[in-house]
Amino acid sequence: MPDIKRIGVITSGGDCGGLNAVIKGIAREAYALGIESVVIPHGYAGLYNLVKLESVVFLNAERVSRIEASLAGSEAGHSRVKISKIDDPDKYDRIKDGLKKFKIDALIISGGDDTGSVVVDLSSKGINCVHVPKTMDLDLQSYSVGGDSAINRIAVFTRELKTTGMSHNRILVIEVFGRYVGHTALRGGVGAEADCILIPEIPVDFNIVYEHMKTTFFARIERSDVKAGTYIIVVAEGIKNANGEMLYDESIPPDAFGHRKLAGAGRYVRQQLEKRLKSDSEVKDFMLRTGMFAPAVYEIPEVREVTPGHLVRSGHSSAFDVNFGYEAGAAAVLLLLEGKFGNTVVEVNGNHIYYQPTEKVIKRRGVDLKEIAIFETLGTCFGRKPQKFEYELIKVKGKIERHL
Repeated sequence: MPDIKRIGVITSGGDCGGLNAVIKGIAREAYALGIESVVIPHGYAGLYNLVKLESVVFLNAERVSRIEASLAGSEAGHSRVKISKIDDPDKYDRIKDGLKKFKIDALIISGGDDTGSVVVDLSSKGINCVHVPKTMDLDLQSYSVGGDSAINRIAVFTRELKTTGMSHNRILVIEVFGRYVGHTALRGGVGAEADCILIPEIPVDFNIVYEHMKTTFFARIERSDVKAGTYIIVVAEGIKNANGEMLYDESIPPDAFGHRKLAGAGRYVRQQLEKRLKSDSEVKDFMLRTGMFAPAVYEIPEVREVTPGHLVRSGHSSAFDVNFGYEAGAAAVLLLLEGKFGNTVVEVNGNHIYYQPTEKVIKRRGVDLKEIAIFETLGTCFGRKPQKFEYELIKVKGKIERHL
């Protein structure tokens, strides 16, 4: 077993719920085992510059007590830096010198697929580290801290926006984070009872979206005694059009990990709906029947896009993420002590700590499209022709894994 007396704690990539619980879980488990833990600030940028720091912050009892596990974000800070891309031929030796300077024997690093790829890189260079999965996108093979918090916030914001939608008879398009997968849009949208959910895994046929919107929205208003109604679309930032093309902000170059900035999904959906509303002769009759039509002023229902952006990853963490963060942080310490470097904490269940090589965990996991049909049978539109839910009954004999 390795002799570990001091652990460095790094959080990297995007902020999200549950990360402060990870930090506290690491610090408290280490303290219980007589091991020191310190913060390496600013993610991998901080790791690279560690050798230049005058001091590091020790996660002693007093400092840890000032960290709120229920708050999102990270007391350790973040950066989007890929170590291998740093223009310095001696970067790995520089990192090792920094760790030696502060007598740090091993690292616990919490982050998503990009962060995890650097964990694999550092491990291959002889730097001892363990990974705690963190990404609100939920695109790793395991559950990642931050996912549940983001889903709950998306659901809450979307539900609350229905009041403004009802007040103005608006069609609302809510664009949410998730990068190249639709987990947060799907789960948050279902949680808010959205009428339509658009995800990257399903190229969008906007004619189908429009017909679903028109049928649902018009009927909703005409049934109302005060002629009020709304229609809610939750759209993932990485949706694809019918040609399978994602929407990028061409003015912004890719980041260090090669990711283009996804932007404009909500605006694009709004424009597609507005174009169809303007060309549909039945819309004027609807507006006249419901008493909304005002020539040259209010001739079609209003479509608005709303982008909550970083609000979905800020604020408070869900109780689930605080629980997972504490457990995963503590388990990561135990993995280090067992010499399981280059691995990711997957789950703590009873007294079992499940782990997997980080290089396998960071492989992208998209939405399982076999599940989508069950929501389509319940009336939700996914921008395609509804499909029959093909199911199989399976009697549970033991433990089963459940990904959000």
